[in-house]
Amino acid sequence: MSLRAVPESMDPTVVGSVDAELDRIEREHRVRVPLAIESGSRAWGFPSPDSDYDCRFVYVAPLDTYLSPWRTRDVIETPLVGLLDVNGWELGKALRLLVKGNAVLIEWLMSPIVYRGDAGFRAELRALAEQVAARDQVARHYLHLGARQWELFDRNRSLKKVFYALRPAMALRWLREHPEAAVAPMHLPTLLAQCELPADLVTAVAELTELKSRTREMGSGAVPAPIADFIVGEFGSATDSFPRSGERDLGRARDLTARFFRAQALSAR
Repeated sequence: MSLRAVPESMDPTVVGSVDAELDRIEREHRVRVPLAIESGSRAWGFPSPDSDYDCRFVYVAPLDTYLSPWRTRDVIETPLVGLLDVNGWELGKALRLLVKGNAVLIEWLMSPIVYRGDAGFRAELRALAEQVAARDQVARHYLHLGARQWELFDRNRSLKKVFYALRPAMALRWLREHPEAAVAPMHLPTLLAQCELPADLVTAVAELTELKSRTREMGSGAVPAPIADFIVGEFGSATDSFPRSGERDLGRARDLTARFFRAQALSAR
């Protein structure tokens, strides 16, 4: 079953350009794209009027590529044109990073905006991510990402940067409140809805999101106290809640991902 979930609020001309670019990539690179999603602020739930369209995709190369002794690039990058940014990872690269604790593929799998995709592929890959992703490593990914953005905000006071720190902080809160899960939603409103949070924080986030939705340049300013306190508190708690883990046994994770990869590569014949 094919996937397609594109909100009416998105510019149909730009969406058409994304579709055309994906068609070109499949044709010219001889690859299959089983999942292409939106990964930027539109999918995160806090777009601005001038937000880019950040299409990210996973692709499967032809079988002869995988059988060749000569390595090929494992990314497909296209030039940034206007608001359009389209880039993708080869499936093997995506799986290796997943096992290492990189949360990017997890985010792609959880995007609420899907340009195209195979429902079975996404369901199987989501289930695989739940099995092989290491909670502590995924959380540390969010901690490093969010702390870096919070430092950037501290330097230039750009209110836009607040969201790039807030979302990782909210993902950390979600992971703490869902101790059996390793795959958190990427969508900020969903994270908010699925966590127990103070009412003043929820109100402050809603107000700042509404401001961002109608302002091309938010400028600089002070962060509402409930948001600032939440971000600092979550980053502090995460250091203890998600400690650095030593070397873990990757045997099972590698076996499961290799099995999934082989099945997808063979289907590309």
